[in-house]
Amino acid sequence: MGHDHQPTQRLCEVYDLGMMPYEEAWNLQKTWVSRHRQSPQPDRLLLVEHPPVYTLGQGSTTENLKFLESNPPHPLFRIERGGEVTHHCPGQLVGYPILDLKRYQTDLHWYLRQLEEVVIQTLAALDIPATRQPGLTGVWVGDTKLAAIGIKVSRWITMHGFALNVCPDLSGFEAIVPCGIADKAVGSVAQFCPGISVAAVGALVKQSFSQVFKIDLVEGTANSDGSNPAT
Repeated sequence: MGHDHQPTQRLCEVYDLGMMPYEEAWNLQKTWVSRHRQSPQPDRLLLVEHPPVYTLGQGSTTENLKFLESNPPHPLFRIERGGEVTHHCPGQLVGYPILDLKRYQTDLHWYLRQLEEVVIQTLAALDIPATRQPGLTGVWVGDTKLAAIGIKVSRWITMHGFALNVCPDLSGFEAIVPCGIADKAVGSVAQFCPGISVAAVGALVKQSFSQVFKIDLVEGTANSDGSNPAT
């Protein structure tokens, strides 16, 4: 059967938000997730960089902090996602898909593997042989972790997502045990592709995301506060 008879491809709005404070992006996600409860919403992908920040997963321990919770070197947030502590900073590309998994598969493990696959295909386009590690979430080259993944799904609507170290200053990771894994290093795409930019990797992420989730990406039209200028 030729492509003529294929069902219409799904659409996903993509937002390049640039540098945005963590709390602002978090609030934007919550706004759009709550809208899914009120009316049908398009799937969305937010791509963003954050000023330096630490985030703790919902049930994560503070034992993985090498600083006092009351006196962090950068802002510290406890958020709804799974997983342990992580660090966001400039030079790291963060992707927040807000998808209705009822349009895909209502399976959290499937969704986590799809996010890993997006990053693996992105890195493959740069000739970086990235893989998964059995029993661990994220994307690795050997024993070096290039991308962390932590999600929250409620009523099959996703939030939070993946963080890919493109060309960040990795020193901020030294103040934590990243994702609670003490014996493995954190690395970046720039170690394999000197001079790589977040924008270049962002373009590859969009291609991979479109292929893995079998969706067409369109530029988002909502304002950055989550309001839609068309309404």
